[in-house]
Amino acid sequence: MVDFRLSEEQMMIRDMAREFCDEEVIPNAEEWDKGGTYPLDAISKAHELGLLNVTIPEKYGGAGMSTVDEMIICEELSRGDPGFGTASYHTMLASFPILTGGTEEQKSEYLGRVASGKLAAYCVTEPDAGSDVQSLKTEAVRDGDDYVINGSKAWISGAGYADWFFVLAYTDKEAGYGGLSGFIVDADSPGIELGKKEENMGQRCSDTRGVNFTDVRVPESNLVGGVENGGWMNAMKAFDHSRPAVAAAAVGNARGAMEEAWTYAKQRKAFGKPISKHQSISFILADMATKIEAARLLTLSAANALDSGEKATLKSAHAKRFAADMCMEVTTDAVQVLGGYGYSEEYPVARRMRGAKIYQIFEGTSQIQRMIISRELEGSF
Repeated sequence: MVDFRLSEEQMMIRDMAREFCDEEVIPNAEEWDKGGTYPLDAISKAHELGLLNVTIPEKYGGAGMSTVDEMIICEELSRGDPGFGTASYHTMLASFPILTGGTEEQKSEYLGRVASGKLAAYCVTEPDAGSDVQSLKTEAVRDGDDYVINGSKAWISGAGYADWFFVLAYTDKEAGYGGLSGFIVDADSPGIELGKKEENMGQRCSDTRGVNFTDVRVPESNLVGGVENGGWMNAMKAFDHSRPAVAAAAVGNARGAMEEAWTYAKQRKAFGKPISKHQSISFILADMATKIEAARLLTLSAANALDSGEKATLKSAHAKRFAADMCMEVTTDAVQVLGGYGYSEEYPVARRMRGAKIYQIFEGTSQIQRMIISRELEGSF
């Protein structure tokens, strides 16, 4: 039997996250966006409430919650603000490769740090390599008991506040993607230089910047999994976990935009009645709700597959692709409902529309998700 009802505990988690956003995120989101201010205090408060990094197992100091629980929280945090949702989640993104492929010692040390409130960042993308991971240039060369890393990473969320980085680098360039390895790099290691904070179109509070590695020495014990050349497969496995979270964030941002559109549509009158009573507007609002509901169900389906120990590559790609594109559509429609006010930065739907675009880009573009979906389905027909 399929049961779509939330448990009493899950409803309590949802309500706690919603209340937190109403009190701590929504009142500050505009200021964070305008100033490009990283919301460190709010992230710390969310951590203290037990709303962040919730799937880290209890034996490493975490809450040991389910992936479905995590999706519920992710949706609420990005309903508060899309930039905050990303800023509060980049640590878990960096943690997934450790969860899926790290040694017990690595999990105990670095997931333990995260559970205690430390932040981390995921360093894979480079200036000339995003979806095409084989084009990565960062290399890690063995030198005694260490690896020496040289290279540059780009568009790294939360880099300026990270305690450690997950870094994907070549240990065998001739082997293509099969020669990539993952490393845990402490952020205070000599040779690390942070780039300037990027001036992004949206989600401006997420502290996106480049990270340069020049002769950075990393102990052998920080080679993820303790085995060379397993980084690519582990990173792909980690994406199965992170893509549903991006989908949940897109659902949350879209829901926030829909709520704002409804509020406006019930107040604004045209031709003697609220515009929500006009079919031209009510149908837009109805379509928003259907799209959001569908994206949420895809997201929860992927999360449930992960919780059940199933391979979730296809379901995660479905969820991420559909939710990201849906969010762009819904936030654009919300701007349309508000008309000229929607185009003004004084109203939050403009910020939500700007913040929506990145969901179609990071964690694998919508085009990459379509490639994955077609590849996964090919053998079924």
